[in-house]
Amino acid sequence: MCVSADSSTTICATYFNPLQVEHDKMSKNKDRIYARPQDMIVDFRFDEQVASVFPDMIRRSVPGYDTIIPLLGLFAERFVHANTNIYDLGCSLGAASLAMGRYITQPGCTIIAVDNAEAMVQQCRANVAQADMAADIDVRCADIREIVFDNASLVVINFTLQFIEPEQRLTLLKNIYQGLNPGGALVIADKIVFAAPAQQHFEEAMHLDFKKANGYSELEISQKRTALEKVLIPDTLETHIDRLQQAGFAHAYPWFQCFNFGALCAIK
Repeated sequence: MCVSADSSTTICATYFNPLQVEHDKMSKNKDRIYARPQDMIVDFRFDEQVASVFPDMIRRSVPGYDTIIPLLGLFAERFVHANTNIYDLGCSLGAASLAMGRYITQPGCTIIAVDNAEAMVQQCRANVAQADMAADIDVRCADIREIVFDNASLVVINFTLQFIEPEQRLTLLKNIYQGLNPGGALVIADKIVFAAPAQQHFEEAMHLDFKKANGYSELEISQKRTALEKVLIPDTLETHIDRLQQAGFAHAYPWFQCFNFGALCAIK
């Protein structure tokens, strides 16, 4: 799918076919972390092992990821103004920062990319060092809950809010709101759950089929689910929107959903 922003820019979101062998070329290292039986499964952590296979892991695990990331360029074009800051919270290896940076042409802009996993930050810095774009990218190893947001025109928090303790999420969103300039935007992408049991069952089943089609075995799926169950706590879309309104945002719109993953945009 190609989305034309104007006559001079085109964003292409490649719809990845999990049944094609070409997928193996998308990542240098294939995710085999949970391929063997483990006597004790510890809580999931973004350590060096995960960082080494993360591009393959997230593409094979998160439906819609390869659409959400390139479309962030559209948000950058619409909301970023000259001499402002752009925050990428939970930046992992820098995919969102690089996607936005390619479409930021306004002068004096800095993308502040933050992650608390040192292994991810080190690889992110290496990826950013190879990029050539107008916006500066400042990669920081820090807890996003401790960041002071300032002069922000756009904040992105991709697949990260779900790892923050639920009782701390509103405080984080309030801090982001306070640091956003009027008219600025917050983009959130996360795993979501559904109030209706039938829909929850359907979306979960489709996500399971997605992972199987991408080559994950029943053992890998089961062991990773166990590793994530205490650290990844998803919300409903309604909860997301209500929390954003509590944080002060005047408008909050869902703009993407693929099975049990979705994205929203909130505007100050």
